[in-house]
Amino acid sequence: MRTIDLGLIPYRDAWRVQEELHAQVLYGAEEALLLLEHRPVITFGRRVADSQRNLLAPAEALGRLGVEVVESDRGGDITYHGPGQLVAYPIVRLIDHRLSVGAYVRRLEDVVIATMAEYGIEGFKDDSAIGVWVRRADGVAAKICALGVRIKRGVTLHGIALNLTTDLAHFGLINPCGLGRPVTSIGEMLGARAPMMGELKEVFARHALTALAAGGLE
Repeated sequence: MRTIDLGLIPYRDAWRVQEELHAQVLYGAEEALLLLEHRPVITFGRRVADSQRNLLAPAEALGRLGVEVVESDRGGDITYHGPGQLVAYPIVRLIDHRLSVGAYVRRLEDVVIATMAEYGIEGFKDDSAIGVWVRRADGVAAKICALGVRIKRGVTLHGIALNLTTDLAHFGLINPCGLGRPVTSIGEMLGARAPMMGELKEVFARHALTALAAGGLE
């Protein structure tokens, strides 16, 4: 599997790269793991009407902040992407990994949990909501990683967004994932002990490549 670092890139540009790689992987090319950060953007899932109800800021405010709005074709509800957030898009053939869609989603959650464990952060799943959660110092459960995928002709698109040093104030522009629950980041959890983005990408990629190998974690 190729690991490709796209750096800081607008959402639509990364989406275009995903579609190009998807076409290649569909016809037998080497699978790929894209690692990147997005410029500030709010994205809607396929259920656009539901996502729009969870957009809290008017267009003028978004314009002043330089936050783009994009209708995506991924699953899930509304979410925010911005600098300081590790975004990972695996482009893989599920049949090659003997994974159902549900097992693939759980596998991605496991990768995030394993990545954060290296930094002493205990992540967990919530049966009522896709993604990864942590307990803040005040004991409140907060979302630290959003997840939304699309499977097209058996090949995956989109993926995860793990908050490292993301500007958490920007999540106030939306009702994240339509859940009305708080969001946190590795930086907020660890302070000065938080890793740099380059290191986090390396750790995540190591766990992802192991987990997505045929016969990986499950």
